[in-house]
Amino acid sequence: MSRVLERRIEYLRLMRQATLERGYFTVVNIAEATKTPRSTVQDWVNRLIEEGCVLVTEEQRGRHAARYAASSVMPESACRRVFTTVDGDEVEIYHECMSGGCAAFCEFHHARAGGALQSVHRDGTLLRERAGLGRREVAVGLDPAPAVGIVGVFHEDGCILQQIRCIGGPAYSLTDMMSFAEGVCGVTVRREGAVVEGEVVTRALAYVAVGIDDTDVEGEGATFALALALLQHLAKLDGVMPIGHRVAMLNPRLEGATAGNSCSYIELAVEPERVPQIEEAAVRFVAGEAVSVEWGIAVRQGFRTPGALRAYGRSARETVLTREAAEAAAERFGIRLHGGRGIIGALAAVALIGLPHDVLLDPGQDVCTGWEPGE
Repeated sequence: MSRVLERRIEYLRLMRQATLERGYFTVVNIAEATKTPRSTVQDWVNRLIEEGCVLVTEEQRGRHAARYAASSVMPESACRRVFTTVDGDEVEIYHECMSGGCAAFCEFHHARAGGALQSVHRDGTLLRERAGLGRREVAVGLDPAPAVGIVGVFHEDGCILQQIRCIGGPAYSLTDMMSFAEGVCGVTVRREGAVVEGEVVTRALAYVAVGIDDTDVEGEGATFALALALLQHLAKLDGVMPIGHRVAMLNPRLEGATAGNSCSYIELAVEPERVPQIEEAAVRFVAGEAVSVEWGIAVRQGFRTPGALRAYGRSARETVLTREAAEAAAERFGIRLHGGRGIIGALAAVALIGLPHDVLLDPGQDVCTGWEPGE
C-alpha cells in the first residue's frame, strides 16, 4: 500500500472516531494525534473536503479554530486485511473481516459463484480461498444467483489482480471499503447498471509454513505457546502478514512424548525477498525460547502439499520415524530443517498443512480424507 493511501486511511480513521466521540474535530486534534505539523493536517482536511469525506461545521473565528466532521461515521472498512500468496499457477486469497457474519456471507456467495475459485473455506472471520489463474465468468444477481463472485485472478509484475463482480451490499464494500483494508494496493471499479465490477490489487506474497516441535520438557514449557509467540514475533517484522497457528497430534504412543505428542505450525505471507531473513529470525527466536535442547523447526514455502509429503505426515501419526528419514524427506521437497530431534515432528507439522482442525487433532483420522484446498 502506498504511503499516501496509508496516511489517508489514518487521517480518516481519526476524524471519524473524533466525530463519533465529540461530534467534531479540529486540525489541532488530528495534528496532536498523528504528531504531524498543523499545516500538513490542514492540507489533508482541505483535500478530504474536496473529496466529500469531510464537512465544515463551524468556520474559524479569531482564535476559535474551525470545526469539522467526517461526512460518514460508517466503519471505514468491514475488511481488516486482504492479501494473497502464490504457488506456481495457483493463488491463495486471504480476506479477514471485522464481522463473522460478513465473512460467512462472502463464503456462501463466493462458493455459490465459483468463477475463478477452486475452493472456499472460512475459519472464524478469516476467509481463505484457492484460485487458479485466469478468468471464468459469473452471473450475479438476486437469489438464487450469487450476489458476488471472483471472476478472474491474474499475476502481473509482482502483484495479484482480483476481478470481482457484485451487486448491492458487496458492491458497496468493493467501491467504498476494500481500498482501506491492510494489504490492498489499489482498487478500480466500473458500473454496468446495478452491477459493479472491480479490480483489487495486492502484492504476490510467498506462503511460508514453519513447523515446530520438541520445545518443551516434562513440567515446563509448551510447544503450542512458543509457536503462538513466534507468530506474534514474526508478525511485527516488515514484509510479513500473519495467517494463523495450528496444533496437530502425532503418534500418541511415542515414548517420552508430552501431552499426547502434539506439534504446531504457523503460516505466514511474506514478501518474497524477505523469506531468508524471516527464516533466520524464526531460528533465533526458537533457539532462544525453547526449554528443550532437542527443539526443531521446519520451514517450507508453498501451500500445495504433494501426496508423498502428506504421506510423511501420516507416517508420523502411525509409526516412529528417525531423524534420517526426516532429513531425506526434507531434502526431497526442498524443506529447510533446523535444530535437534524435534525436526522429525516439525516436518510432520508442515506435511499436514491445510487439513481441518478435527483431522489435525485426531491422530485416528486418515489425513487423506480431510478437507484440503485445491484438491
